Amino acid sequence: MTLMAGNILEGTVVNITNFGAFVEIEGKTGLVHISEVADNFVKDIREYLKEQDKVKVKVISIDDNGKISLSIKQASVKQRSNKPAEIDWESEKGKAASGNFEDIMTRFLKDSEERLQDVKKHQDNRSRGYNKKM
Repeated sequence: MTLMAGNILEGTVVNITNFGAFVEIEGKTGLVHISEVADNFVKDIREYLKEQDKVKVKVISIDDNGKISLSIKQASVKQRSNKPAEIDWESEKGKAASGNFEDIMTRFLKDSEERLQDVKKHQDNRSRGYNKKM
């Protein structure tokens, strides 16, 4: 298989730096930037990868100089289907039966009011520490 943007391949981590990992795929080496290792923030790449690890990578791009950009997190994203999600209507009926409309609305309004009070309290505390200079 020739290397093309969009291909998902398996490679071997050959070197790790502070800014990413070099992965060998099909006899060539590409870079997985630290921002493309995981969906969450990666402070230390060595917590996620070590040399000689086998990883699945997606080829993001290949520039004119032959530099290969790779992504581990894009390779692990499940392909979206055009098919609509299936809904389990039987379990949905059970959720609705847990109370009548008035009870559900009463709980919702109570929870909303509590959250609003927390937000206002937080804003008041923040504004006390700020002096306006005119």
